[in-house]
Amino acid sequence: MNAPTPGSAPTVGFVSLGCPKALTDSELILTQLSAEGYRTSKTFAGADLVIVNTCGFIDDAVKESLDTIGEALAENGRVIVTGCLGAKAGDDGGNLVRQIHPKVLAVTGPHATQEVMDAVHLHVPKPHDPFVDLVPGFVQGAGIKLTPKHYAYLKISEGCNHRCSFCIIPSMRGDLVSRPIGDVLNEARALFEGGVKELLVISQDTSAYGVDVKYRTGFWDGKPVKTRMFELCEALATLAEQHGAWVRLHYVYPYPHVDEVLPLMAAGRILPYLDVPFQHAHPDVLKRMKRPASGERNLERLAAWRAACPEIVVRSTFIAGFPGETEAEFEYLLDFLKEAQIDRAGCFAYSPVTGATANDLPGALPAEVREERRARFMAVAEAVSVQKLQRRVGATMQVLVDSAPALGRKGGVGRSYADAPEIDGTVRLLPPEKASRTLKVGEFTKARIVAVEGHDLIAVPA
Repeated sequence: MNAPTPGSAPTVGFVSLGCPKALTDSELILTQLSAEGYRTSKTFAGADLVIVNTCGFIDDAVKESLDTIGEALAENGRVIVTGCLGAKAGDDGGNLVRQIHPKVLAVTGPHATQEVMDAVHLHVPKPHDPFVDLVPGFVQGAGIKLTPKHYAYLKISEGCNHRCSFCIIPSMRGDLVSRPIGDVLNEARALFEGGVKELLVISQDTSAYGVDVKYRTGFWDGKPVKTRMFELCEALATLAEQHGAWVRLHYVYPYPHVDEVLPLMAAGRILPYLDVPFQHAHPDVLKRMKRPASGERNLERLAAWRAACPEIVVRSTFIAGFPGETEAEFEYLLDFLKEAQIDRAGCFAYSPVTGATANDLPGALPAEVREERRARFMAVAEAVSVQKLQRRVGATMQVLVDSAPALGRKGGVGRSYADAPEIDGTVRLLPPEKASRTLKVGEFTKARIVAVEGHDLIAVPA
């Protein structure tokens, strides 16, 4: 490919794969590219080089990442690979990406903005005179965002201290490293001031925020603030209130101190919503998984949360067909799901991820058994979810509008406090009853729930 024309800004093609945590890594890289004057593109053809941010957690994600790298090489020829797959070893002990695609220019692991930029500088010299205020998607103080303007992810830490037997994330992203609380709150404020109406707090383990620095006291706006989950949530709630915005918590392990944030939820200061990765319920399976909690305590904790905040919605993910899982252990999980009344539950059939210690456990189940259990789980999960959604019929709820063609005169799509973007249900908004009533993306509306359709609610703007 020819070098960029003198005087023109070079273009970097970019594709981001994987979870919201990978998305925030992409946003950091895109912010730095834009700050240095590079243009960015979602297409491969015509770019001076391409960056692919990969996922390497499960086999399907690895395949998607390798296929995307292959497409970028075919269409462009100059490719830099970053992300979790970049840290993964191949069969020969060398780098998997280089083993499959030896023509890539460079490979880095996750959370490696500077390494990526060093590779970019090597192959496409840095331009000058950037004007970041002209860059689409740029939020002053928060950088480039790949999400719609009205919501954004806020990553508060990197890495994880757990060593779950099915997971290889610590080997790719390292141990927990909490961001300084002042930096986190400055970014949150910039996002709210930039028009964000929903802030989604993410990490590998949100409830462990600050553990690595012994919850040291930081400073923000000249005031001392502890590097700890509760103090962070309290400060985020104060910021959100100033902008009429939502704060939503993801990846929250059910530690006892999580109880402290329930009063903030009950008071409406942060959303009464917790994304808690339970993964299973049977004590023996949890032990084989090396999970930091037991099923019995989880039921007690859920009951305590609902007593403190009756409106709380709990979403979770589970694994079916883990090595050694008996039919009785799986039935125990289904019983837990019914008793726990999980509002939003997702399930993966166990996938033997290369490098995970769970692969060495005895009792590996055939793929068809794993898939059959996943399907049975989802049938129970949907029944629980629909039953709980039915109770909302007749209620009026606050809805954040995500889509509103023709100013919403033909209806639209939004989400209530119970619905995180991409992973939960939606609220389908019918055409307003008043001809003068309009809807606008990124704004809140009141809506009366009239029906349930699968995992979604149907509503009429009030």
